[in-house]
Amino acid sequence: MDPITLSSIFGIGSKLIDKLFPDPAEKAKAQIELLKMQQQGDLDEIKVQLSAIIAEAQSADPWTSRARPSFLYVVYILLLWSIPMGVLAIFNPGAAATFTVGFKGWLAAIPDSILQLFGVVMTGYVMGRSWEKVRGAAK
Repeated sequence: MDPITLSSIFGIGSKLIDKLFPDPAEKAKAQIELLKMQQQGDLDEIKVQLSAIIAEAQSADPWTSRARPSFLYVVYILLLWSIPMGVLAIFNPGAAATFTVGFKGWLAAIPDSILQLFGVVMTGYVMGRSWEKVRGAAK
């Protein structure tokens, strides 16, 4: 069973508005209020996520404060590895193809939940850093 999310609650609310308000003007007013509630809820949720990210980034514990940037460096290394692989493909295309097939198989073995977590973490990191820069807290 799927967990109840804000979007599913507001989907139900939207259907209720359609049934409860036959007058188009009242229906439009109710839908605007529902959208305001949804936006406020989403903003509150983002605030909570950002506060956790900022607290981790400001932590005195080096393992906590450096976890996201370190993972980003790993991704950079993987991307930069394409340069020597391109050179290898020029001199030994068979070895490059074998390596690529093996690496693709290794990446395919990573569970989707881990990849989704990576996406959420990196999005949170980027949003947190951007928010800090807008506030002038980070340079």
